[in-house]
Amino acid sequence: MTLRKHLGHPLREYALPLLLLCISIVTTTAIGARFMQNFVNNQPSVVTETDLWPWPWLLQHPANFRLGWSFSLTLLFILLTHEFGHYIACRVHGIRATLPWVLPAPTLSGTAGAVIQIRSRIPGRRALMDVGVYGPLGGYVASLIVIAIGFCLSHPAPRDATPALIQFGRPLTLDWVYWLLNRIAPHLVPVGNSFLHITRHPVLIAGWIGLFITSLNLIPGGQLDGGHILYAISPRLHRISTLLLPPVLIICGVFFWIGWIAWGLILLIPAMRHPRVEAEPTLNRGRKALGLIALLLFALTFSLTPFADSSLLYYLH
Repeated sequence: MTLRKHLGHPLREYALPLLLLCISIVTTTAIGARFMQNFVNNQPSVVTETDLWPWPWLLQHPANFRLGWSFSLTLLFILLTHEFGHYIACRVHGIRATLPWVLPAPTLSGTAGAVIQIRSRIPGRRALMDVGVYGPLGGYVASLIVIAIGFCLSHPAPRDATPALIQFGRPLTLDWVYWLLNRIAPHLVPVGNSFLHITRHPVLIAGWIGLFITSLNLIPGGQLDGGHILYAISPRLHRISTLLLPPVLIICGVFFWIGWIAWGLILLIPAMRHPRVEAEPTLNRGRKALGLIALLLFALTFSLTPFADSSLLYYLH
């Protein structure tokens, strides 16, 4: 994700990103340790609500903290690949931008994702397309690598497996990666129905989170990556999409995943309004092709129900 904002103090250029990264390493490793312990016990990643807040367990068993490194490092690899895709595109076009900020948070992943902040004017729509698309493109490729490794590290779920507290959705990418691995090296992947009926290694969960973050960033509105891409193609379509998306997402939150309500409200924040970007130079064929690739990535990563039984109606009932 990229956001335009003016920052002044050089201390923020290096010290704050490094501090946030260090805290994120701790929070993602903590939740990863709980995932790994459940995996070793042949259980789903999240069995009880206490799995989402592993600190009391880690205080009792501090040595278990090391179990979370595989999840933490792979997830941070995906997040930083995504953000450095934006950062490098900014440098190529002479746009001033901060280093990536990885945001620690008490979430399923131990982080709220990562952002860079753009500190100078974007010179044109070609640059805007590059800045918008190279983040999710890099993050998607990183997620593919992690998912392939995660499938190979996972194993079949037992018939009497403990019910999972959180049931993950299944974007199309998971199915085609599993299908491809079965064709190339069937002995390396667990027998099962793709992502749903296997005991998932934390690395595979990190890959799933990478896909989820990619899909959220590619929502075509505001200053999300998808918003940048759509604005580069057509400011008029971007305006229409940004107006229609909040009510559509709020409705989706009622029937599919309650989190869509939050994203609908986020797009209403004034800071999410897209600044004007010059039309010249116009997009060439290569940049238009990048827009189509971004649309394909959105289709491959998006799921109306990323978490089962999580709509507003479900919680009200």
